[in-house]
Amino acid sequence: MNFEQLQIFGAYIAKDYSKDIFKLLLDYQSISSSEAASRLGLHIKTVQEFFEAMTSANILMKIEVYEKKRPYFRYRLKQDFITLNLDLNELVSKNNNNNSQNLKIRERKNSSLLFNIGRHGKYLSSLGIMIGKGRDRKEKKVNLTENQGKFLYKLPFPDAEPKSVEDIMRDTDINDNFKQEILNIVEYLIENNAIDVFR
Repeated sequence: MNFEQLQIFGAYIAKDYSKDIFKLLLDYQSISSSEAASRLGLHIKTVQEFFEAMTSANILMKIEVYEKKRPYFRYRLKQDFITLNLDLNELVSKNNNNNSQNLKIRERKNSSLLFNIGRHGKYLSSLGIMIGKGRDRKEKKVNLTENQGKFLYKLPFPDAEPKSVEDIMRDTDINDNFKQEILNIVEYLIENNAIDVFR
């Protein structure tokens, strides 16, 4: 089950009627939305949405049948024992990480980045990005880890030669184990148009 399927499963298993629907699915070889709705006193749309969600989460099988030449769907459990396994590493695209690590970056001119130096110097404790225009401008503040602070302290200025993420990490003695942490803040700055990117 991937992350999106687990989200769907979690949202619908939390419904107060989910247990009753699953009991019906265990009792019946297959059941339609209208049969389940009438049996449980639920609105048919409620049951249809539940069945469709569980089908997309790969818990139910959807079978098209015909009655008097009119098609409708019946649902059955794919299995009566559900185990949930979620590999959170799937959330991280290795291809994107490799590409991001080779990007050359520098601070964007007039980017409205606000840096706050840490108490001991040599690294940043937080950064702010000004969002909006004129009097509606607001500061969006982000607290940094020590490694992110060290990395951004060495971010090339707008008029300097851009450097790769990998080179800046090397210059600041940041262990490769913290690569994902660094790439996360780099992606955040790219999303907020705060740095120039050279591929």
